[in-house]
Amino acid sequence: MVSNPHPTDAKESALRRTRASIQPTRDRAFASALIQRNMGGYYQTLGLHWDETLFARQWRTMESYQIVLEGRSVGLLCLDPTPLACYLRELQIAPGWQRRGVGRAAVNFAASRARKAGSAALRLRVFCINPAVAFYARLGFEIVDTADGTHYMERRL
Repeated sequence: MVSNPHPTDAKESALRRTRASIQPTRDRAFASALIQRNMGGYYQTLGLHWDETLFARQWRTMESYQIVLEGRSVGLLCLDPTPLACYLRELQIAPGWQRRGVGRAAVNFAASRARKAGSAALRLRVFCINPAVAFYARLGFEIVDTADGTHYMERRL
C-alpha cells in the first residue's frame, strides 16, 4: 500500500499532536508585534526597516490566522490563495513555542487551504540567512529563485 504524501487529514492530525488551533484573526496589533519581534534581527542585519503603513495595507488583503496553543496566542499564519499558487505571506511562531510542531501544523493547514482554493503550489519567500530555510526544505519546499538575499521557495501540491 502506498501512502499519500499529502493526506487530507494531515492538518487535523498535526493539530491534534500539538493541541493547537488555527483560527481566523483580525488582530493586526498582535501580528505586527510578533513579526517585528521575530524578524527584527534580520531587518537590522539586512539594513531594512519595518513599514507599519505597508503592513496595514497588506493585512487587509491576506487571509490571517492566529495560532492558539494551550489557550495562548503563539503564532500567526497569513495566506494569499490564488488559482496558480497560495502564497504563504507570514508564518511566525513566538520564540518560546517553536520546535513543538506548531509551524509544521500551520504549513499543513496552509496546504489544505491552498488545495481547497484550487492552487497548484504553496509559495513563500524567506531571507537566505534565516534558519527557517532548512525547516521549509524538510517540508518539501524547494528554492526556485534567489535574489537580493531572499530565497523564493515552492512546494507543489
